[in-house]
Amino acid sequence: MKAVLCKEYGPPEKLSVEEVPDLTPGKGQVVVAVKACGVNFPDTLIIQGKYQFKPPLPFSPGGEVAGVVKSVGEGVTNVKPGDPVIAFASWGGFAEEMVAEAAQLIPIPPGLDFPTASAFVLTYGTSIHALKDRAQIQPGETLLVLGAAGGVGLSAIEIGKILGARVIAAASSQEKLDVCREHGADDLINYATEDLKERLKELTNGKGVDVVYDPVGGSYSEVALRNTAWNGRYLVIGFTAGDIPRIPLNLPLLKGCSIVGVFWGAFAGRNPGGNRRNLLELLGWLREGKLKPYISATYPLEGAAQALQEIMDRKVKGKVVLLT
Repeated sequence: MKAVLCKEYGPPEKLSVEEVPDLTPGKGQVVVAVKACGVNFPDTLIIQGKYQFKPPLPFSPGGEVAGVVKSVGEGVTNVKPGDPVIAFASWGGFAEEMVAEAAQLIPIPPGLDFPTASAFVLTYGTSIHALKDRAQIQPGETLLVLGAAGGVGLSAIEIGKILGARVIAAASSQEKLDVCREHGADDLINYATEDLKERLKELTNGKGVDVVYDPVGGSYSEVALRNTAWNGRYLVIGFTAGDIPRIPLNLPLLKGCSIVGVFWGAFAGRNPGGNRRNLLELLGWLREGKLKPYISATYPLEGAAQALQEIMDRKVKGKVVLLT
């Protein structure tokens, strides 16, 4: 089979596409013939040795795939060869085959294509866990989404609206904000041309926002935290800006607010039942047309380095997907 390989930590151009042996499932595992694989920001970290997990070299990045069960290991009864499934893991997806735990597979609903299925689990799984489980957002509350035109940002806009929030989307260009508006954002802030602090005060009449969804980090994090309402919740999603902010801890004291970490991968491993319930709820919303995953570009496996570089350069709107 063909696979994108990381043989040494470094930038995307270090990756290679090579022929490797076909995979064999172990006990409780399946081999999925990959049809599409979502490309995500953690993939840019794992190839540089900067992620929480460091797989042994060489490895294939990518952990969010849609495909067809090719073979099953000992004890697997929930799926059979030929079943279309969504599978997720920490790595291994940028390839024509991936090994996955059978217990973590999700059947692809009828009518859902492979690219859309592959662009769904990580972003929407993160956002429903963040907004429902961690922030416990309530109807009528105000949600600020930073980096709102990215994959997790757009999913947070859509889920925030479903849960009854007023959504303020912040992004770095009008083109990106137009996409946010199309996905349901109520108000828009261009933080490349507008003062984030002043616009938040204006839009909330000085009250501040109830929930901040921050996958960006960097210079906007403290501004957003300072503009939370009393009993606000600041959700730490990630650091696509590259800089991890140093937050003065007197701020949550003075604001009576909470800084809440969101690590969907760990949640999925520690609470598989809760994660499955969330994903089934998401799939229900998807069938009802309430969620509209946005794929801005697709690439062959040979284009993996380009796709990753686009994410690192923060040029991507929505998701990009590799097709095998």
